[in-house]
Amino acid sequence: MNEDKGAIGRLIEEFTKLPGIGPKSAERIAHFLLAGDRRNSLLLADALRAVAEQVRPCRICFNLTDLDLCDVCSNPRRDSATICVVESSRDLSIFERAGNFRGRYHVLGGRLAPLDNMGPDQLKFHALLKRVQAGGVKEVILATSPTMEGDGTALFASTMLTGTNVLVTRLARGLPSGSSLEIANSQMLADALDGRQAF
Repeated sequence: MNEDKGAIGRLIEEFTKLPGIGPKSAERIAHFLLAGDRRNSLLLADALRAVAEQVRPCRICFNLTDLDLCDVCSNPRRDSATICVVESSRDLSIFERAGNFRGRYHVLGGRLAPLDNMGPDQLKFHALLKRVQAGGVKEVILATSPTMEGDGTALFASTMLTGTNVLVTRLARGLPSGSSLEIANSQMLADALDGRQAF
């Protein structure tokens, strides 16, 4: 039988569901919000509600946005001949912070992980193929994480794009093998992009 934990208990429980937030951190955050100006709590609640209700995938690249098209896809100065394929919107943000990629993106929505029931049909591979087949794309950069699942995802995408006459490249291994893009700094990403090679 679930006993009612009260508003503070429920808030702490919800915070512990966030990555990197343990029970002590969750309790600290909850009490910080309660001890200060209560308007900050309401602003946070409004921001969370707006994100839940308004944010959706971009209709072209599947980046998260609150508009029909994300900032990258709606920017006419971006190079539509080059598509950088990433696993998540977070990875896209990392590349954008690095500031040296001027092409467009395609967000797969994860990586192939059969043990987690994440197969090709759960990811945006077919949408990528349709974008390439529509014409105008000269290069597809596979920028998945240098892990076993990331490499498998890149291999699947490369095989799928065989016969489309686009250059398929992979990030150079300036990124440590077995790590994720989250730990890469701007220079590491710049070197990996500049040193990319045919897949």
